[in-house]
Amino acid sequence: MSAEKLELKAVIFDWAGTIIDHGSRAPMGVFQRAFAAFDVEITIDEARAPMGLPKWDHIKAVGTQPRIAEAWEKAHGAAFTDADVDRIYEVFVPMNVDVIPDFADMIPGALETVGALRERGMKIGSTTGYNREIMERLVPIARDLGYAPDNMVCAGDLAHGRPTPLMMYKCFLDLDVWPAAACIKVDDTEPGIAEGNAAGCWTVGVTVSGNAFGLSREETEALDETSFAARKKKAERTLRSANPHYLIDSVASLRDVVDDIAARLAKGERP
Repeated sequence: MSAEKLELKAVIFDWAGTIIDHGSRAPMGVFQRAFAAFDVEITIDEARAPMGLPKWDHIKAVGTQPRIAEAWEKAHGAAFTDADVDRIYEVFVPMNVDVIPDFADMIPGALETVGALRERGMKIGSTTGYNREIMERLVPIARDLGYAPDNMVCAGDLAHGRPTPLMMYKCFLDLDVWPAAACIKVDDTEPGIAEGNAAGCWTVGVTVSGNAFGLSREETEALDETSFAARKKKAERTLRSANPHYLIDSVASLRDVVDDIAARLAKGERP
């Protein structure tokens, strides 16, 4: 396939914080409650730090943060281990399933953007740090709201998840699209952007609607101009550490990015 003929074929979206659940809030209180069940208190910021990883890996990343690891050893008389991750995970998953409907709001502009991409003949893929059990609760809700991607790859489906490219490779197979340069990965977390980069895709980081910003739509709209700008700047700095090709406030702004990428492809540019 010659470079000048390469056209965009698919956009692969993350779920929470990108398409649904403004601020990626559903897991946060659950992480706190799950650790509290084992007599260790964690903050929202500590819970958010590894967001985007598969949830088992996320729990391990939280538990091995120095302050939390010290608190765990003090509470339990032993260092934090993978067996402890297993125990917390068993508590976390059903808790997360239970709260999914409370945060299943479509991010403004998401449905319109997806519709516009389909009109261009593009396929819609998805990867997520949620496992299948959690997604079985979320998928029917999203479908009722009008969102049904062409595939879904969950944490735990493959031997390795984010930030490796394996879930992206599975998307390419499911969607029958190639090369990676013909695909865009859109995500609100560093591991999600990293999986797109590792796979060789164009990557777009989502700031205001996502985990790095961390607020509901209503909370975001209530911010004064100075507070909004400061929080957005911090979110942008966080996501830039993963080296996305583009940053946008939300998927409502994605169409202009798609046009720009298409133009760059037409000139022979690659990610």
